[in-house]
Amino acid sequence: MLIKTLTVGMLGTNCYIVTDEKTLQCAIIDPGAESSVILDYVESNKLETAAIFLTHGHFDHYMALREVMDATGAPVYINALDINVGGWGHKRKLSAIEGLNWYNEGDVVKVGGLEFTVLETPGHSPGSVTLKCENALFTGDTLFRDDCGRTDLSGGNMEDMLESLRRLSALEGDYEVYPGHAESTTLDRERIFNYSMKSATGDM
Repeated sequence: MLIKTLTVGMLGTNCYIVTDEKTLQCAIIDPGAESSVILDYVESNKLETAAIFLTHGHFDHYMALREVMDATGAPVYINALDINVGGWGHKRKLSAIEGLNWYNEGDVVKVGGLEFTVLETPGHSPGSVTLKCENALFTGDTLFRDDCGRTDLSGGNMEDMLESLRRLSALEGDYEVYPGHAESTTLDRERIFNYSMKSATGDM
């Protein structure tokens, strides 16, 4: 599994391109902006986009979706609870895009030989998900290095966030953590140093 991080847009959203190196099929996670940068990487590496995943429905994670969707023809997956949470006055509404696919807790989407398992982790938004693939967690705006996502936006809920952090902390073993913004981390590190996660688990 090869993971490429592209930081795009004014809010520095991490778009991840996750590739099965045997088949060259890939998944694009959170095409937040700069479609040309995303598509150039896919095309220059001769990748076949098998799926586009949205960790949640805030605009900074999907503003390049239409262009990437049209160029690749790949199916798009999002939790249905987040279909209308992220417009914030922007013209590109997710609800106006036809052909979206819903994924929910426990669903598995295959990309080549890779399997992405959906974990529902609300709090930042009602339909936020974490995607688990091999030893990697793509946590969107739920879990960051040293922090968690904000809960003061429409649909955010602190109690849900704390429960989601407890859930991630309770996963067996260590994982590489790829958040929606800023640098990557590991689950073991966050268990030790992340104040929000430690507060959620009572391990203070």
